[in-house]
Amino acid sequence: MNGSKITGLGIALPAAELNNTELATRLGSTEEWIVARTGINSRRIASPTETTDRLGAVASLHAIADARIKPHDIDLVVCATVTAERRFPATACLIQSALGANGPAFDIGAGCSGFLYALHIADAAVRAQRVKHALVVGTEVLSRITDYDDPKTSVLFGDGAGAAIVAACQDESRIGPFRLFSDGSKPELLYTDQDSGLIHMEGREVYRAAVDGMATSVAELLAEHGIKPDDIDLVVAHQANQRILDAVASRLSLAPDVAYSNISRYGNTSSASIPIALFEARDEGRIEEGSLVVLTAFGAGFTWGAGLLRWGTSMDRDRVKVAAGVRDG
Repeated sequence: MNGSKITGLGIALPAAELNNTELATRLGSTEEWIVARTGINSRRIASPTETTDRLGAVASLHAIADARIKPHDIDLVVCATVTAERRFPATACLIQSALGANGPAFDIGAGCSGFLYALHIADAAVRAQRVKHALVVGTEVLSRITDYDDPKTSVLFGDGAGAAIVAACQDESRIGPFRLFSDGSKPELLYTDQDSGLIHMEGREVYRAAVDGMATSVAELLAEHGIKPDDIDLVVAHQANQRILDAVASRLSLAPDVAYSNISRYGNTSSASIPIALFEARDEGRIEEGSLVVLTAFGAGFTWGAGLLRWGTSMDRDRVKVAAGVRDG
């Protein structure tokens, strides 16, 4: 059986923080208003030398060490980002060069859903026996494209990177299945333009679409594979806004503590948010061997979807088969 699993995680966070006190003064607002609107207290801001590819490379080195492999063992690099330093070459190629990794390397642009899309690609490549170790990176320097005079967006975004190693395994696959979607009919609701290069967002419309997209994709995925909400150990969603996380958990009838949140410390880091949250959830003991984890995201495009992870060693084999969509016979 050709399966895949996550064997290593790593993150990279800029040292500098931008807290609500500084933002509130600039915007003529209050710290309490920012927290009530977003759930965010602070966010990391990259220095001029902390570029998207450098943060991605640092996170990748940590993930490689965590997986107990060497950089030359990597034979595929998939990088999700919307904040590349250059139009080309791909950020993945720069990360690959910095690491001394091998094989193909390319970027995908799926907004805040980027890591989920990239993980699906890497999982498929490993299951097809095209590669043995794939590196999946979500890395963003959103402070470069944030308008800090816009109260709708300036309070939301932060910088950071997260990475995961996807490796082949002989047991049942522990990644997937996925349900991924897109709808490009309303690009004016969330975009950057060529002139200013800054983020423009219609918050109310994006809020409604994000809650509906994430909640519906998770519900459909669980129903399709016979998984009940009570079976879920943790939901790691894109950290867009605490109100969105709370609304998704409510729509899915999940206990509040099942939906992981670290948005108060980092803000919305787009494609980096899920791998950073996964890393911290594992570090905090929220994910352990046998945990059933649901991933879900929503981003510009619009793009959205959900996927499953079964962490560490296999759980009860029948439960794993149901979750993976595998039936006997």
